[in-house]
Amino acid sequence: MGTDEFGQRMNSIPTYVVSSTLVDDQATSGQTTVIRGDVAAEIARLKAAPGGDLLVEGSCRLVQTLVQHGLADEYRLMVFPIILGAGKRLFPDEMSAAAMLTLADSKTDRDGVLLLTYRPAPAEVPAGQPDPAA
Repeated sequence: MGTDEFGQRMNSIPTYVVSSTLVDDQATSGQTTVIRGDVAAEIARLKAAPGGDLLVEGSCRLVQTLVQHGLADEYRLMVFPIILGAGKRLFPDEMSAAAMLTLADSKTDRDGVLLLTYRPAPAEVPAGQPDPAA
């Protein structure tokens, strides 16, 4: 990548790769940082730092870790009109508590692909307690 505008943009932004086997001198594509060890703590640190959004692309295992630790702020899902009958699960098999979501946007493209944007639902305030968001 790098000859067109999209490739140049992708090469100019910092990239974070979660890996227990990749060594730093193998991460040579642009501004790449390898994340090892406590992935959830490192992602939480990155989220707290100033800068743009973090995007996960193509890693069910990483998404599952983020979901389990409450670190996902938005889910952009594409539902294709095809049934494969097998595949990787996006969400974890088990969680300590249900993660309720709110639909923020939905569109259908010309090929029938459903584009969904969900965000974590606001936590419900127990009856009789003041709402901290108010």
